[in-house]
Amino acid sequence: MKSVLKIYTTALLFLTIQLSYSQSIDKGTLYKSELLKERMAKNEEFINGKASPLDSLSKQIFEGLNYYKPELKWQIEARMERFSTPDTIQMKTTTERLPLYIVYGKAKFTIENKDLVLTVYQNVGLLSKTGYENYLFVPFRDETSGEETYGGGRYVDAYIGNNDNITIDFNRAYNPYCVYSKKYSCPIPPSENYLPIKVKAGEKVFGHHKNIK
Repeated sequence: MKSVLKIYTTALLFLTIQLSYSQSIDKGTLYKSELLKERMAKNEEFINGKASPLDSLSKQIFEGLNYYKPELKWQIEARMERFSTPDTIQMKTTTERLPLYIVYGKAKFTIENKDLVLTVYQNVGLLSKTGYENYLFVPFRDETSGEETYGGGRYVDAYIGNNDNITIDFNRAYNPYCVYSKKYSCPIPPSENYLPIKVKAGEKVFGHHKNIK
């Protein structure tokens, strides 16, 4: 009887592990599929969208934005330390424009055994717009900046959750619009938001080579 029970328990454990592994694969596959669809949609928007940052000449030679391959390890759950009395600052941009941002708090997380911190902001101009009430802005630079990615840094969108954590998805890191046209004014990531690692995720430096796989 004990032998049968042992066999049954082992089989049940094996099935549980297999199910968990299968669900993990399915989750990762679905995530990557959704991300690739987003990237393809953005390419389409750049070519045909009315709000495209590209001029007519650039659209003619545009072959798609260039990205790193999606990896789940770059979808980070960060511990959010919100400031109880946050400051409002004028953020420097690529022009003389100085938009107002609330210094929302600090996002703390670990990548490659390094403890890292990013300051998280709220755009004052967006707070009153429907759909942006929980929007957070995370500008950053890293060791790929100026080489594989845009030297001025990239952005990640995040959202206020129901707990003390926020998701920072570096696979969705994107270039500011001033990369594509000088007519745009773009926030410059503060020096404190430099990450001393290579964030090989999200959008690469702008070029005319399609790579969304």
